[in-house]
Amino acid sequence: MPLVKLKFKAGINRDITPYSNEGGWVDGDKIRFRLGYPEKIGGWEKVTPQIYQGTARALINWNALDGSDFLGIGTHLKYYIEEGGALYDITPIRATTTNGIVFAATNGSTTITATDSSHGAEIGDFVTIAGSASLGGVVTAAVLNSEHQITSIPTVNTFTFEVTTAANSSDSGNGGAGVDGDYQINIGLDTQVGGTGWGAGTWARGTWSSGANLGVVKSLRLWSHDNFGEDLLINPRDGAIYYWDKSDGLTANAVEISSETGASDTPTIAKQILVSDQDRHVIAFGANTIGTTVQDPLLIRFSTQESLVDWTPTATNTAGDLRIGSGSQFITAVQTKREIVIWTNSSLHSMRFIGPPFTFGIAPVSSQTTIAGPNAVAAVDDIVLWMGKNTFYLYDGKVQQIPCTVKEEVFFDMDFAQLDKVSAGINSEFGEVIWFYPSSSNSIANNGDGQNDKYVIYNYNEKVWYYGNLERTTWIDRGLREFPIATNDGYLYFHEKGYDDDGSALISSIESSQIDIGDGEKFVFINKLIPDLTFNGSTTDNPSVNITIEGRNYPGGDYLQSDTSAVTRTAVSTSTVPFEQWTNKADIRVRGRSFNLSLASSNEGVRWRLGSPRIDARPDGRR
Repeated sequence: MPLVKLKFKAGINRDITPYSNEGGWVDGDKIRFRLGYPEKIGGWEKVTPQIYQGTARALINWNALDGSDFLGIGTHLKYYIEEGGALYDITPIRATTTNGIVFAATNGSTTITATDSSHGAEIGDFVTIAGSASLGGVVTAAVLNSEHQITSIPTVNTFTFEVTTAANSSDSGNGGAGVDGDYQINIGLDTQVGGTGWGAGTWARGTWSSGANLGVVKSLRLWSHDNFGEDLLINPRDGAIYYWDKSDGLTANAVEISSETGASDTPTIAKQILVSDQDRHVIAFGANTIGTTVQDPLLIRFSTQESLVDWTPTATNTAGDLRIGSGSQFITAVQTKREIVIWTNSSLHSMRFIGPPFTFGIAPVSSQTTIAGPNAVAAVDDIVLWMGKNTFYLYDGKVQQIPCTVKEEVFFDMDFAQLDKVSAGINSEFGEVIWFYPSSSNSIANNGDGQNDKYVIYNYNEKVWYYGNLERTTWIDRGLREFPIATNDGYLYFHEKGYDDDGSALISSIESSQIDIGDGEKFVFINKLIPDLTFNGSTTDNPSVNITIEGRNYPGGDYLQSDTSAVTRTAVSTSTVPFEQWTNKADIRVRGRSFNLSLASSNEGVRWRLGSPRIDARPDGRR
């Protein structure tokens, strides 16, 4: 019999059965498709050994006029700027106490109780102490005069924090006569907390027709940010707008824009901010109305052109506001080359600069879309792609669903209680948009950590899908820096750098659907495999992968046992052979009505790409 060339359709398909997907791929991890063929993705390395505090939810990269390369990082605890491998905490200061804090210590305890009238802090907040003296014997001024995270709030006038040295005597009311405290803005959540209401409590709690105990859904701490020249504007969702002036230096905290010279009617609260590229307006979505502190979740306000502080509309400037016409709450907005695309909880809108006297105009686009969360969208030029609550969408002037071959794989395993954690990013080098999302199998209810643990990728150049397992909370494409950057567990990672997992082997794999001879009524016997692989780019001298051929009798049956080849052995499959660059062929013995092919790589320094392998497959009767 002549050799049979195995050619597979690009992309992974999980929405039909493996048997009906003959000639396709059914599973994979840490792989992509390029020019129709599968290959291992690039690896990652830490940007810096320094660790940021909290779970990162936002990244931005920009250059200053002097060439400084800055990376902004918003976490649920703080906001940082990374420059030259160093992390600088620029989290805004909420309140400052001067000469107004006293301490109490207990013998043998590391807990310090601070008294500060109406401090306004919450558990987990950060306060920086200065001006204190020694307390409780060995609790020195150097120990006290530093940043502390608040561990409890006994009263509105007291809080506690931990120090590294236990007091060797009880002490009350000391610590110095002139103690100051800088309180950073209240921290946010790293996991969504649902409210109470119908169905949230036990059956028959309260009397019939009594009011429900309705609570507020507490949302994740999400950040929006944008550049204003070489400076930075930042906004914690449903918080104030803050400004970091580059000329103040990396040790300076961001300040509320209302404190800047010339500030007029600046928003006190917003859900998101951005700076419009073409016309240079600062835009606040879900802002408070002028003259009040009440947030309107559908109100859009904008400053006058080229100003971050003048928000008072006049006949001679371009400041103003407009209100989204449908929906009950603003979700997110993204800027393209020609417009700003805006989502509410029930509709999609287009906002464009039209010039004076109205400045901006807004028009409805669709009322038939959903979006998973504020960070579930990415833009490529004038094309916008996003994850909805049950499918994927694309907008290029009109809205359309993206045909998806892994739709069930993603949405059947989605932790819908944590949709706000979904984070989208672009990997332009390979024409990919990637979504990181929390799976139900990793939910807190299933004893997981509730964070993003999986990804799904749409290759918009080749129109194919693939997915895998990877813990990342946010992603930014390469641009000013050579590699894309992603975040997880306190670290920044350069991606597509090398082919390893930060110095360890990066495991990748792919598995085909079932293949049969004819319509599967006959058995097939495979006794030879000729691989078609390239290891170009590998950094190890002897790169290798394992290719496995498995055979079975029926689509739902077990894989057959067989004789073990002299090269390798598997417990459930019939033959697994390690292939290296110089491998010409593998002599194997596999028998069944159908078979599949899988490839796996688990060694350091390996880059592989699969072509069209050949097999010697012969009909072997009906028994």
